Amino acid sequence: MMFKVGDAVVHPIYGVGQIIRLDQKQFTGTELRQYFQVSTEKTMVWVPVETSETIGLRRLTTRVDLAQYRSILKSRPASLNKDHSRRRRALTESLKQGSFQALCEMVRDLTAHGWRKPLGSADATLLRKTHEMLCQEWAASDGATIAHATQEIDRMLLEAKRAYA
Repeated sequence: MMFKVGDAVVHPIYGVGQIIRLDQKQFTGTELRQYFQVSTEKTMVWVPVETSETIGLRRLTTRVDLAQYRSILKSRPASLNKDHSRRRRALTESLKQGSFQALCEMVRDLTAHGWRKPLGSADATLLRKTHEMLCQEWAASDGATIAHATQEIDRMLLEAKRAYA
């Protein structure tokens, strides 16, 4: 998948952004390479063109696809491993996929895990970060504010709690 200047993209660490420039750069001790300059809400990121997909840069989810993700958020949560280390490893691997679906599933499953007992600090931090990323991309995809996206997502998670808790 090739990106072009003006594309709305999602960086797996920095979140929603837009490719504002394609440039050649040479950093200390490296050869001249092409980079996408991606502007996000908080920072500017240079992403090597040839590894952009490998690092997880992807197009913003479309508004049409949000219907599918609404179903995921309202569906039965998957059980998470009771062993903290294994659970953390599985969640980290899932997050590395960088897909919007993985983000939805992680927020749904961690939220549900917290219904049964309070989340530990590592799980709570991961849930907070993934929830923020989900809300940010949801808002950008839907053309809504982050506050509106957050309300919609939290409402769907509450529906799932009523149905499955």
